[in-house]
Amino acid sequence: MKAKLLVTTLSFFIVACGHAQSSLPFDIEPVASFDEPWAMAFLPDGRMLVTEKKGALLIVTRDGQKSAAVAGVPAVDYGGQGGFGDVALHPDFRDNNRIYLSYVEAGADDTRGAAVARATLQLTEQGGALADVEVVWRQYPKVVGRGHYGHRILFDAAGYLWISSGERQKFTPAQDMQSNLGKILRLNDDGSIPADNPFVGHFSEDPLVDDEGVYGQIWSLGHRNTLGIAFDLDGQLWNIEMGPRGGDELNRIKRGANYGYPLVSNGDHYDLRDIPDHDTRPEFEPPALWWTPVITPASLITYRGTLFEGWRGNAFTAGLASTAIVQIELGAESAREIARYNMGVRIRSVVEGPDGALWVLEDQRDGKGGRLLRLTPKIQD
Repeated sequence: MKAKLLVTTLSFFIVACGHAQSSLPFDIEPVASFDEPWAMAFLPDGRMLVTEKKGALLIVTRDGQKSAAVAGVPAVDYGGQGGFGDVALHPDFRDNNRIYLSYVEAGADDTRGAAVARATLQLTEQGGALADVEVVWRQYPKVVGRGHYGHRILFDAAGYLWISSGERQKFTPAQDMQSNLGKILRLNDDGSIPADNPFVGHFSEDPLVDDEGVYGQIWSLGHRNTLGIAFDLDGQLWNIEMGPRGGDELNRIKRGANYGYPLVSNGDHYDLRDIPDHDTRPEFEPPALWWTPVITPASLITYRGTLFEGWRGNAFTAGLASTAIVQIELGAESAREIARYNMGVRIRSVVEGPDGALWVLEDQRDGKGGRLLRLTPKIQD
Protein backbone atom coordinates (compact mmCIF):
# COMPACT_ATOMS: atom_id res chain seq x y z
CA MET A 1 0.00 0.00 0.00
CA LYS A 2 1.32 3.47 -0.86
CA ALA A 3 3.10 5.30 1.96
CA LYS A 4 1.41 8.55 0.93
CA LEU A 5 -1.92 7.16 2.14
CA LEU A 6 -1.11 7.96 5.77
CA VAL A 7 0.00 11.51 5.01
CA THR A 8 -3.00 12.44 2.91
CA THR A 9 -5.37 10.69 5.28
CA LEU A 10 -4.19 12.92 8.14
CA SER A 11 -4.36 16.15 6.18
CA PHE A 12 -7.83 15.51 4.81
CA PHE A 13 -9.12 14.31 8.18
CA ILE A 14 -8.27 17.75 9.55
CA VAL A 15 -10.03 19.48 6.65
CA ALA A 16 -13.12 17.31 6.84
CA CYS A 17 -13.55 17.71 10.58
CA GLY A 18 -13.18 21.48 10.45
CA HIS A 19 -16.77 22.12 9.40
CA ALA A 20 -19.46 21.58 12.00
CA GLN A 21 -23.09 21.98 10.91
CA SER A 22 -23.32 25.25 12.84
CA SER A 23 -20.42 26.75 10.92
CA LEU A 24 -21.76 26.01 7.44
CA PRO A 25 -21.92 29.17 5.31
CA PHE A 26 -25.44 28.41 4.10
CA ASP A 27 -28.93 27.85 5.44
CA ILE A 28 -30.50 24.48 4.61
CA GLU A 29 -34.14 24.26 3.59
CA PRO A 30 -35.54 20.70 3.22
CA VAL A 31 -37.91 20.68 0.25
CA ALA A 32 -38.99 17.09 -0.49
CA SER A 33 -37.99 13.46 0.00
CA PHE A 34 -37.38 10.73 -2.57
CA ASP A 35 -36.61 7.03 -2.83
CA GLU A 36 -32.95 6.80 -3.94
CA PRO A 37 -32.82 10.05 -5.94
CA TRP A 38 -30.00 10.26 -8.49
CA ALA A 39 -30.20 13.43 -10.58
CA MET A 40 -32.20 16.56 -11.27
CA ALA A 41 -32.61 19.24 -13.91
CA PHE A 42 -34.56 22.50 -13.91
CA LEU A 43 -37.37 23.16 -16.36
CA PRO A 44 -37.75 26.71 -17.75
CA ASP A 45 -40.78 27.31 -15.49
CA GLY A 46 -38.70 26.64 -12.34
CA ARG A 47 -39.95 23.14 -11.67
CA MET A 48 -37.47 20.27 -11.49
CA LEU A 49 -37.16 16.86 -13.08
CA VAL A 50 -35.87 14.36 -10.51
CA THR A 51 -34.86 10.76 -11.25
CA GLU A 52 -35.14 7.92 -8.76
CA LYS A 53 -32.77 5.02 -9.20
CA LYS A 54 -35.51 2.37 -9.28
CA GLY A 55 -36.97 3.89 -12.44
CA ALA A 56 -39.22 6.88 -11.69
CA LEU A 57 -39.07 10.34 -13.22
CA LEU A 58 -40.88 13.00 -11.17
CA ILE A 59 -41.76 16.65 -11.69
CA VAL A 60 -41.25 18.69 -8.54
CA THR A 61 -42.25 22.25 -7.71
CA ARG A 62 -40.10 24.76 -5.83
CA ASP A 63 -42.12 24.09 -2.65
CA GLY A 64 -41.75 20.30 -2.91
CA GLN A 65 -45.00 19.18 -4.51
CA LYS A 66 -44.32 16.01 -6.50
CA SER A 67 -46.21 14.82 -9.56
CA ALA A 68 -47.19 11.28 -10.31
CA ALA A 69 -44.41 9.38 -12.05
CA VAL A 70 -43.94 10.52 -15.64
CA ALA A 71 -45.27 7.84 -18.00
CA GLY A 72 -43.27 6.21 -20.79
CA VAL A 73 -39.88 6.03 -19.07
CA PRO A 74 -37.68 3.23 -20.51
CA ALA A 75 -37.44 -0.04 -18.59
CA VAL A 76 -34.63 0.17 -16.04
CA ASP A 77 -32.36 -2.67 -14.85
CA TYR A 78 -32.12 -1.81 -11.14
CA GLY A 79 -29.52 -3.27 -8.79
CA GLY A 80 -26.13 -2.53 -7.28
CA GLN A 81 -24.95 0.80 -8.65
CA GLY A 82 -27.33 0.59 -11.59
CA GLY A 83 -30.75 1.93 -12.37
CA PHE A 84 -32.17 5.22 -13.55
CA GLY A 85 -29.45 7.84 -13.87
CA ASP A 86 -29.08 11.33 -15.25
CA VAL A 87 -31.52 13.76 -16.85
CA ALA A 88 -30.72 16.75 -19.06
CA LEU A 89 -32.68 19.17 -21.19
CA HIS A 90 -31.88 19.67 -24.85
CA PRO A 91 -30.42 23.16 -25.42
CA ASP A 92 -33.53 24.00 -27.48
CA PHE A 93 -35.97 22.54 -24.95
CA ARG A 94 -38.21 25.61 -25.05
CA ASP A 95 -38.88 24.86 -28.72
CA ASN A 96 -38.76 21.04 -28.88
CA ASN A 97 -39.57 19.83 -25.31
CA ARG A 98 -36.85 17.21 -25.70
CA ILE A 99 -35.07 15.67 -22.70
CA TYR A 100 -32.28 13.11 -22.39
CA LEU A 101 -32.15 10.28 -19.86
CA SER A 102 -29.44 7.82 -18.88
CA TYR A 103 -30.25 4.45 -17.37
CA VAL A 104 -29.11 0.83 -17.18
CA GLU A 105 -30.68 -1.68 -19.55
CA ALA A 106 -30.51 -5.46 -19.45
CA GLY A 107 -28.76 -7.52 -22.12
CA ALA A 108 -28.47 -11.21 -22.92
CA ASP A 109 -26.96 -13.79 -20.52
CA ASP A 110 -27.19 -11.63 -17.40
CA THR A 111 -25.27 -8.75 -18.96
CA ARG A 112 -26.21 -5.10 -18.78
CA GLY A 113 -24.98 -1.66 -19.70
CA ALA A 114 -25.86 2.00 -19.62
CA ALA A 115 -27.87 3.70 -22.34
CA VAL A 116 -28.95 7.23 -23.18
CA ALA A 117 -32.36 7.94 -24.70
CA ARG A 118 -34.00 11.12 -25.87
CA ALA A 119 -37.73 11.77 -25.70
CA THR A 120 -40.34 14.49 -25.95
CA LEU A 121 -41.69 15.54 -22.56
CA GLN A 122 -45.44 16.16 -22.67
CA LEU A 123 -46.48 18.06 -19.55
CA THR A 124 -49.94 17.54 -18.04
CA GLU A 125 -51.76 18.71 -14.90
CA GLN A 126 -50.96 15.37 -13.25
CA GLY A 127 -47.32 15.32 -14.30
CA GLY A 128 -46.36 14.23 -17.76
CA ALA A 129 -45.50 11.54 -20.26
CA LEU A 130 -42.64 10.77 -22.61
CA ALA A 131 -43.26 10.35 -26.33
CA ASP A 132 -40.99 9.42 -29.24
CA VAL A 133 -38.46 7.69 -26.96
CA GLU A 134 -35.31 6.86 -28.93
CA VAL A 135 -32.03 5.34 -27.70
CA VAL A 136 -29.14 7.43 -29.02
CA TRP A 137 -26.22 5.67 -27.28
CA ARG A 138 -25.34 2.39 -25.55
CA GLN A 139 -22.34 1.12 -23.61
CA TYR A 140 -20.45 -1.44 -25.65
CA PRO A 141 -20.01 -4.20 -24.83
CA LYS A 142 -22.61 -5.12 -22.24
CA VAL A 143 -20.95 -7.08 -19.44
CA VAL A 144 -21.90 -8.91 -16.25
CA GLY A 145 -21.86 -7.07 -12.95
CA ARG A 146 -23.67 -4.03 -11.57
CA GLY A 147 -21.00 -1.41 -11.01
CA HIS A 148 -19.27 1.59 -12.59
CA TYR A 149 -21.76 2.73 -15.18
CA GLY A 150 -20.87 6.41 -15.00
CA HIS A 151 -23.59 7.65 -17.40
CA ARG A 152 -23.56 11.36 -16.58
CA ILE A 153 -24.80 13.44 -19.53
CA LEU A 154 -24.17 17.08 -20.43
CA PHE A 155 -24.67 19.48 -23.32
CA ASP A 156 -22.11 22.11 -24.29
CA ALA A 157 -22.70 25.58 -25.70
CA ALA A 158 -22.44 24.25 -29.27
CA GLY A 159 -25.14 21.63 -28.68
CA TYR A 160 -22.88 18.56 -28.52
CA LEU A 161 -23.87 15.74 -26.16
CA TRP A 162 -21.20 14.54 -23.72
CA ILE A 163 -21.48 11.19 -21.92
CA SER A 164 -19.29 9.67 -19.23
CA SER A 165 -18.94 5.90 -19.49
CA GLY A 166 -17.53 3.89 -16.57
CA GLU A 167 -15.25 0.88 -17.11
CA ARG A 168 -17.79 -1.41 -15.38
CA GLN A 169 -15.21 -2.65 -12.81
CA LYS A 170 -13.46 -4.55 -15.62
CA PHE A 171 -10.25 -2.47 -15.64
CA THR A 172 -8.88 -3.13 -19.14
CA PRO A 173 -11.79 -1.72 -21.21
CA ALA A 174 -10.65 1.76 -20.16
CA GLN A 175 -7.65 1.30 -22.52
CA ASP A 176 -9.50 -0.73 -25.20
CA MET A 177 -10.38 1.39 -28.21
CA GLN A 178 -12.85 -1.25 -29.40
CA SER A 179 -14.95 -0.51 -26.30
CA ASN A 180 -16.61 2.71 -25.20
CA LEU A 181 -16.22 1.75 -21.51
CA GLY A 182 -13.91 3.89 -19.37
CA LYS A 183 -14.20 6.82 -21.77
CA ILE A 184 -15.63 10.29 -22.14
CA LEU A 185 -17.66 10.55 -25.33
CA ARG A 186 -18.81 13.40 -27.56
CA LEU A 187 -21.81 12.99 -29.87
CA ASN A 188 -24.26 14.99 -31.88
CA ASP A 189 -27.67 15.34 -30.24
CA ASP A 190 -29.04 12.46 -32.33
CA GLY A 191 -26.24 10.10 -31.27
CA SER A 192 -24.27 10.41 -34.48
CA ILE A 193 -20.53 11.10 -34.41
CA PRO A 194 -19.14 14.60 -34.99
CA ALA A 195 -16.70 14.60 -37.87
CA ASP A 196 -14.07 16.47 -35.85
CA ASN A 197 -13.84 14.01 -32.95
CA PRO A 198 -10.21 13.02 -32.31
CA PHE A 199 -10.40 9.36 -33.32
CA VAL A 200 -12.70 9.58 -36.34
CA GLY A 201 -11.12 7.51 -39.11
CA HIS A 202 -9.09 5.31 -36.76
CA PHE A 203 -9.69 1.60 -37.16
CA SER A 204 -8.59 -1.67 -35.63
CA GLU A 205 -5.77 -3.50 -37.37
CA ASP A 206 -8.09 -6.53 -37.53
CA PRO A 207 -10.00 -6.28 -40.83
CA LEU A 208 -12.86 -8.34 -39.35
CA VAL A 209 -13.50 -5.78 -36.59
CA ASP A 210 -15.88 -2.98 -37.54
CA ASP A 211 -15.13 -0.49 -34.77
CA GLU A 212 -15.35 2.84 -36.57
CA GLY A 213 -18.42 3.74 -34.52
CA VAL A 214 -16.70 3.06 -31.19
CA TYR A 215 -13.48 4.84 -32.09
CA GLY A 216 -15.35 7.87 -33.37
CA GLN A 217 -17.35 8.39 -30.18
CA ILE A 218 -14.27 8.71 -27.96
CA TRP A 219 -12.98 12.07 -26.78
CA SER A 220 -10.71 10.81 -23.97
CA LEU A 221 -9.86 7.43 -22.43
CA GLY A 222 -8.28 5.80 -19.40
CA HIS A 223 -11.05 6.71 -16.97
CA ARG A 224 -12.41 4.58 -14.14
CA ASN A 225 -15.89 5.68 -13.08
CA THR A 226 -16.69 9.27 -14.01
CA LEU A 227 -19.74 10.49 -12.08
CA GLY A 228 -19.32 14.18 -12.77
CA ILE A 229 -18.62 16.26 -15.87
CA ALA A 230 -18.82 20.05 -16.08
CA PHE A 231 -17.58 22.97 -18.16
CA ASP A 232 -15.84 25.84 -16.42
CA LEU A 233 -16.53 29.50 -17.20
CA ASP A 234 -14.06 29.36 -20.11
CA GLY A 235 -15.73 26.33 -21.69
CA GLN A 236 -13.04 23.87 -20.56
CA LEU A 237 -14.39 20.38 -19.70
CA TRP A 238 -13.51 18.79 -16.34
CA ASN A 239 -14.39 15.36 -14.99
CA ILE A 240 -14.37 13.86 -11.53
CA GLU A 241 -14.05 10.12 -11.09
CA MET A 242 -13.83 7.49 -8.39
CA GLY A 243 -10.39 6.02 -7.83
CA PRO A 244 -9.85 2.50 -6.49
CA ARG A 245 -8.47 2.27 -2.93
CA GLY A 246 -7.50 5.95 -2.87
CA GLY A 247 -6.88 8.27 -5.77
CA ASP A 248 -10.20 9.90 -6.63
CA GLU A 249 -9.39 12.27 -9.50
CA LEU A 250 -10.38 15.64 -10.89
CA ASN A 251 -9.13 15.92 -14.47
CA ARG A 252 -8.88 18.72 -17.00
CA ILE A 253 -10.14 16.91 -20.10
CA LYS A 254 -8.08 17.30 -23.24
CA ARG A 255 -8.93 16.21 -26.75
CA GLY A 256 -7.74 12.64 -27.42
CA ALA A 257 -5.88 12.37 -24.10
CA ASN A 258 -5.31 9.16 -22.12
CA TYR A 259 -5.67 9.44 -18.33
CA GLY A 260 -3.99 6.11 -17.69
CA TYR A 261 -6.38 3.89 -15.76
CA PRO A 262 -5.81 1.04 -14.91
CA LEU A 263 -2.12 1.29 -15.82
CA VAL A 264 -1.61 4.18 -13.40
CA SER A 265 -3.52 5.56 -10.45
CA ASN A 266 -2.71 7.40 -7.24
CA GLY A 267 -4.67 4.66 -5.47
CA ASP A 268 -4.19 0.91 -5.15
CA HIS A 269 -6.25 -2.19 -5.87
CA TYR A 270 -8.73 -3.14 -3.15
CA ASP A 271 -6.68 -6.28 -2.42
CA LEU A 272 -3.74 -3.91 -1.68
CA ARG A 273 -1.82 -4.73 -4.86
CA ASP A 274 0.05 -1.64 -5.98
CA ILE A 275 -0.89 0.39 -9.03
CA PRO A 276 1.97 2.58 -10.33
CA ASP A 277 1.51 6.27 -9.59
CA HIS A 278 0.77 8.77 -12.33
CA ASP A 279 4.26 10.24 -12.10
CA THR A 280 5.79 6.93 -13.21
CA ARG A 281 4.18 7.18 -16.65
CA PRO A 282 4.48 10.72 -18.03
CA GLU A 283 2.84 9.70 -21.30
CA PHE A 284 -0.50 9.67 -19.45
CA GLU A 285 -2.31 12.83 -18.33
CA PRO A 286 -1.99 13.34 -14.55
CA PRO A 287 -4.94 14.49 -12.45
CA ALA A 288 -5.31 18.17 -11.66
CA LEU A 289 -6.32 17.18 -8.11
CA TRP A 290 -6.63 13.85 -6.30
CA TRP A 291 -7.84 12.58 -2.95
CA THR A 292 -6.68 9.88 -0.56
CA PRO A 293 -8.72 8.94 1.38
CA VAL A 294 -11.43 9.13 -1.24
CA ILE A 295 -14.36 11.52 -1.21
CA THR A 296 -16.33 9.22 -3.56
CA PRO A 297 -17.50 11.98 -5.90
CA ALA A 298 -21.00 11.67 -7.36
CA SER A 299 -21.57 14.84 -9.41
CA LEU A 300 -19.82 18.00 -10.56
CA ILE A 301 -20.91 21.56 -11.37
CA THR A 302 -19.28 24.92 -11.95
CA TYR A 303 -21.06 27.67 -10.05
CA ARG A 304 -22.10 30.50 -12.38
CA GLY A 305 -24.30 32.62 -10.17
CA THR A 306 -23.77 35.56 -7.84
CA LEU A 307 -26.02 34.66 -4.90
CA PHE A 308 -23.03 33.17 -3.06
CA GLU A 309 -20.45 35.93 -2.98
CA GLY A 310 -17.03 34.88 -4.25
CA TRP A 311 -18.13 31.45 -5.44
CA ARG A 312 -18.55 32.16 -9.14
CA GLY A 313 -16.23 29.92 -11.16
CA ASN A 314 -15.65 27.42 -8.35
CA ALA A 315 -16.52 23.76 -8.86
CA PHE A 316 -18.64 21.78 -6.42
CA THR A 317 -18.81 18.02 -6.13
CA ALA A 318 -21.19 15.82 -4.16
CA GLY A 319 -19.40 13.43 -1.82
CA LEU A 320 -20.78 10.02 -0.93
CA ALA A 321 -18.18 8.48 1.41
CA SER A 322 -17.13 11.94 2.58
CA THR A 323 -20.79 12.89 3.32
CA ALA A 324 -19.86 16.37 2.16
CA ILE A 325 -20.04 19.01 -0.51
CA VAL A 326 -16.51 19.79 -1.67
CA GLN A 327 -15.66 23.23 -3.09
CA ILE A 328 -12.80 23.40 -5.60
CA GLU A 329 -10.93 26.29 -7.15
CA LEU A 330 -10.18 25.59 -10.81
CA GLY A 331 -6.95 26.86 -12.36
CA ALA A 332 -5.61 26.89 -15.88
CA GLU A 333 -3.96 23.47 -15.47
CA SER A 334 -4.45 22.58 -11.81
CA ALA A 335 -7.06 22.78 -9.07
CA ARG A 336 -7.24 22.81 -5.28
CA GLU A 337 -9.84 22.01 -2.66
CA ILE A 338 -10.74 25.18 -0.78
CA ALA A 339 -13.58 24.00 1.49
CA ARG A 340 -15.43 20.90 2.55
CA TYR A 341 -18.93 21.20 3.99
CA ASN A 342 -19.92 18.28 6.17
CA MET A 343 -23.56 17.42 5.50
CA GLY A 344 -23.64 14.32 7.73
CA VAL A 345 -25.16 12.13 5.01
CA ARG A 346 -24.13 10.78 1.59
CA ILE A 347 -24.64 13.46 -1.06
CA ARG A 348 -25.67 12.29 -4.51
CA SER A 349 -26.03 15.47 -6.56
CA VAL A 350 -25.50 19.23 -6.41
CA VAL A 351 -27.15 21.50 -9.00
CA GLU A 352 -27.28 25.27 -9.31
CA GLY A 353 -30.83 26.58 -9.51
CA PRO A 354 -31.98 29.51 -11.65
CA ASP A 355 -32.00 31.65 -8.49
CA GLY A 356 -28.32 30.90 -7.76
CA ALA A 357 -29.17 28.65 -4.81
CA LEU A 358 -27.56 25.22 -4.58
CA TRP A 359 -30.06 22.37 -4.79
CA VAL A 360 -28.80 19.16 -3.25
CA LEU A 361 -29.99 15.55 -3.39
CA GLU A 362 -29.10 13.29 -0.49
CA ASP A 363 -28.45 9.68 -1.45
CA GLN A 364 -30.42 8.15 1.44
CA ARG A 365 -31.01 9.20 5.04
CA ASP A 366 -31.37 6.42 7.63
CA GLY A 367 -32.93 4.18 4.98
CA LYS A 368 -35.91 6.52 4.68
CA GLY A 369 -35.15 8.16 1.38
CA GLY A 370 -32.97 11.06 0.35
CA ARG A 371 -34.08 14.65 0.75
CA LEU A 372 -33.99 17.52 -1.71
CA LEU A 373 -32.37 20.51 -0.01
CA ARG A 374 -32.11 24.17 -1.02
CA LEU A 375 -28.96 25.93 0.17
CA THR A 376 -28.84 29.74 0.39
CA PRO A 377 -26.28 32.08 1.97
CA LYS A 378 -26.55 32.07 5.75
CA ILE A 379 -28.50 34.99 7.15
CA GLN A 380 -26.27 36.83 9.57
CA ASP A 381 -27.67 37.69 13.00
